[in-house]
Amino acid sequence: MAREFQIIGHRGARGLFPENTIEGLRAAAAQGAGRFEVDIAVTADGVPVLYHDLTLNPDITRGPDGAWLSAPGPALRALTVKALQGFDVGRIKPGSGYAARFPEQSPADGARIPTLEAVLRALPRAWFTIELKTDPRRPELTVSGPEMAERVVAVAEAAGAVERIRVQSFDWRGPRHLGRVRPDIARAWLTEPKTVTAAALWWGVERAGRSVAEAVAAEGGDVWSPEHASLEREWVAEALRLGLTVIPWTVNEPATMVRLKEWGAAGVISDRPDRALPTASGRLRAPQE
Repeated sequence: MAREFQIIGHRGARGLFPENTIEGLRAAAAQGAGRFEVDIAVTADGVPVLYHDLTLNPDITRGPDGAWLSAPGPALRALTVKALQGFDVGRIKPGSGYAARFPEQSPADGARIPTLEAVLRALPRAWFTIELKTDPRRPELTVSGPEMAERVVAVAEAAGAVERIRVQSFDWRGPRHLGRVRPDIARAWLTEPKTVTAAALWWGVERAGRSVAEAVAAEGGDVWSPEHASLEREWVAEALRLGLTVIPWTVNEPATMVRLKEWGAAGVISDRPDRALPTASGRLRAPQE
């Protein structure tokens, strides 16, 4: 029996609903999506929350006074969970570049930055790819990758969700740490051209002439998640020979999804999982949990 192609909603399904929010995740789940990619920051009081940027993003964030932030900041790490509850992340700022990219996103005014625990409990049947948002170029803005990884796993254990998470990062230190201390946790290795070029910085090891697939395999990796736009068919073939599962990001066009499936990819991460949900002949379908 053929393995079902995985359609993983990026930041929930940000092409349709506010990113990294319970409201957005629930709305996408109601349309049939069952797998999601979300991003993690850790607050000043040590709580994993869903947010993509290292600092508050003015394109999606309004302050307690209801006004859009005028500039990025502060860092999520500098704020407590209680302080974060004053910010509304349920709508894109009109006229922003973000709004131009996602004109079909439906707002959910009043949506707050949720804790990872609340999300895992709110969607008990969903499966999550959890990205650790650390940046070795700006280590002062976040906790370390290993600490973030451990905090995520602790929350997943408390929520009884360890078997329905996968942890990934461009900064390989977090997933690598889990491989040492919690090898039972599923992991993935994110790459894009800039992190491959600066491999020693992002991976914490020298590339040493290896292909990216070889580097992932050397980590004991199961899943390689490369940027789709720069991906070559022969790279996917090599990864498959090495026993890796390939799940590219961020793929929004059905034709590209079909092409990647034909290459041997096991799924895609997409802002528009709805474009793959119909089950008509020749179309892909998101897996149900």
